Amino acid sequence: MVQELIDVSGENSVKGQPDFIIIGAQKCGTTSLYQYLIQHPQILPASQKEVHFFDLNFVRGVDWYRQQFQPVSQGLITGEASPYYIFHPLVAERVYKLFPQVKLIALLRNPVERAISHYYHEVRLGCEKLGLLDAIAQEFARLKEETAKMLADANYYSYNHQHYTYLSRGIYVEQLKNWRQFFPKEQLLVLPSEELYNQPNQVLNQVLEFLQLPSYQLTQYDKYNSGEYPEIKPEIRQQLQEYFQPYNQQLEEFLGVKFPW
Repeated sequence: MVQELIDVSGENSVKGQPDFIIIGAQKCGTTSLYQYLIQHPQILPASQKEVHFFDLNFVRGVDWYRQQFQPVSQGLITGEASPYYIFHPLVAERVYKLFPQVKLIALLRNPVERAISHYYHEVRLGCEKLGLLDAIAQEFARLKEETAKMLADANYYSYNHQHYTYLSRGIYVEQLKNWRQFFPKEQLLVLPSEELYNQPNQVLNQVLEFLQLPSYQLTQYDKYNSGEYPEIKPEIRQQLQEYFQPYNQQLEEFLGVKFPW
């Protein structure tokens, strides 16, 4: 299927394409960062923040994807932010085969907070009926063989993989290793979400430097799509912290950076 899409991409070279993609992670500030970026006078927004081409709409073909971007003149760039990309097992290779020069941005939040926020997000959507502890306990069973099915059949859609991955999405090191199989580290900017929350303008300008654009002073600092949730019992947080600790350590060793978790 990828080869077919590559062939189609040459049919209309005047259509747009992304200069950057915010690949995730979910519930890590991707909406806020994207809204900050498109305030910059040299960044044009896509038709929507989350195009979800490489994960949910790949069958539509790359010509459809190009239509989601305005053709840009010199000095302007465009991009999108679909936070399922980082986690979906097929996306990294798909992006590489179609747009190998695209710049990638990943926001990573404390996986304990990310998991809790994700759970309550699914509750609000009406997708999750189990309690928090039960949902976490059922994750392994819900995901059994789902990734293998996705890898075996490019057209297979896994509802459970998209919605019930509270723990799995927080194992960032495995996801980034997959992306680094295809993209050099210079092409992938990884940032802690907490820095974006605490110093939005500073992080924005770090991203702009990565995109080779002039710095910009934000006029609007709203935190988008954050979602509120009730206080979590300390023992639950401790359980999650212990689960993620070895993966966080592996992540720091892999990237050579420290995270504030």
